[in-house]
Amino acid sequence: MKKLLTIVAIFGIAAILSAQNKSEKNTMEKAKELAKKIIIVDTHIDVPYRLEEHFEDISKRTEKGNFDYVRAKEGGLDAPFTAIYTPAHFENEGGGKELADKLIKMMNKIANENPDKFKTAKSIDEIIQNHNNGIISFVYGMENGTPIEGKLENLRHFYDLGVRYVTLTHSKWNHIGDSSYDDDKHWNGLSPFGEELVKEMNRIGMMVDISHVSDSTFYDVLKITKAPVIASHSSCRFFTPGFERNMSDEMIKALAENGGVIQITFGSSFLSGKLKDLRKQRSQTVSKYVKENNLSGDAAKEYRKKYYAEHPVPYADVKDIADHIDHVVRLVGVDYVGIGSDFDGVGDSLPTGMKDVSDYPNLIAELLKRGYSEEEIEKIFSGNIFRVWREVEKISSELKSE
Repeated sequence: MKKLLTIVAIFGIAAILSAQNKSEKNTMEKAKELAKKIIIVDTHIDVPYRLEEHFEDISKRTEKGNFDYVRAKEGGLDAPFTAIYTPAHFENEGGGKELADKLIKMMNKIANENPDKFKTAKSIDEIIQNHNNGIISFVYGMENGTPIEGKLENLRHFYDLGVRYVTLTHSKWNHIGDSSYDDDKHWNGLSPFGEELVKEMNRIGMMVDISHVSDSTFYDVLKITKAPVIASHSSCRFFTPGFERNMSDEMIKALAENGGVIQITFGSSFLSGKLKDLRKQRSQTVSKYVKENNLSGDAAKEYRKKYYAEHPVPYADVKDIADHIDHVVRLVGVDYVGIGSDFDGVGDSLPTGMKDVSDYPNLIAELLKRGYSEEEIEKIFSGNIFRVWREVEKISSELKSE
């Protein structure tokens, strides 16, 4: 009798596991279909600067990086905001505008040489048209406002080239405002020029991006802007206490009241405070050794590479991305959250299940498991950023007519 019960139990467990596997398979198939059906907009992918440092033909599958045409099509990506990134040191050294122009020119050249695969897009309508034709849109977002160089005419210059948002600062304060990463809060928020810049961005229809800025800068922006703003690649400080680069619950609520959207970013350190601390400790240990042993250049790079390989740190998981989305939805609703991966910008810190642009279906599947509807998923992957973009353009038209 016991043997019979054991056999029945084994078959019962096997049946349950089989049903679970079938259910998960069906969910993933549905996620892949949905990824192809809806428009996927990722508001921050650092492919331009990656190619500036090490050029590869992204019209084919590449050995390095997180983005190329083949993997983007596999994942259903339609419109990456390719980040026109300028490192902070250009603020004092000069040459930021030249670098930004160079990166845009490079991406335009890639699109022109592969018209069946890529096209630049300056509007939502162009993104939709490209999606319908099976073509990936390059949309430009400027990461770090240094290239504006204190001249509003430069803002217009970049708008005309297709830049549709500006991340006001990066890792250091600049002539626009203070950075979340910088202990030197030079302006205690926006600079006088930064205030004028936000007003002009509203006027010409450029989205204001508050990722990377200090808390004071964020609140200064909200006092001035007439249009909703975005956080193009930030996550929730709730999961990373004390990490100013992410947004606090109070800030997320204020952003929602403004009508804006937080685009959740994928780096493990942004998703988990524990992993952030482990990675920080590892980096500090290496930096201390490099300094004490006077290592530099390739020697320092090789030591860091070797140490990291010998002392691996766990990764976050695609479930953690969904947790951040859930958190925003619980706080303010599903209309104020999207995705801004920071692919090609966070090195070897991407979560399990979200290693490159082919993996968006994994996040869609996780959201489906959590009960999100297709309509809600479409909002998260493009609808919400489109809503903000349209409102920014609407307010621009109103300001120009005054």
